Amino acid sequence: MRHEWEPEDLIEVWTLLEEDQERLRNKAGANRLGSALLLKFFEVEARFPEDAGEVPVPAVSYVAQQVKVSAEEWVVYDWSGRAIKRHRMEIRGAFGFRECTEEDQAQLAEWLAFELCGMGPDFRTM
Repeated sequence: MRHEWEPEDLIEVWTLLEEDQERLRNKAGANRLGSALLLKFFEVEARFPEDAGEVPVPAVSYVAQQVKVSAEEWVVYDWSGRAIKRHRMEIRGAFGFRECTEEDQAQLAEWLAFELCGMGPDFRTM
């Protein structure tokens, strides 16, 4: 993700819509800001950031203003606790995604082997 943002780009990409604000209503402090940033990042990248540094500083400031939480709270957002796991689950649900299962991986491997490599369904026995 790019780190330099013009004001009009921030507004277009990082503005929280009414339904976004509704998703945040039961969160406070670092969890409110963290969930909001994960939500907008996922909306743009179709994935979650790997760490706080991956989210552009101007976006953190802009979103913090919208959720009325200090941008410094982003530093204390817990990247390994239960809250982030719940936030990710809620965000995936909002966009109709779910975590990939082993069965999903097996189906993808079969599809790739057949479609891209021209191998039949028995490619694993080779």
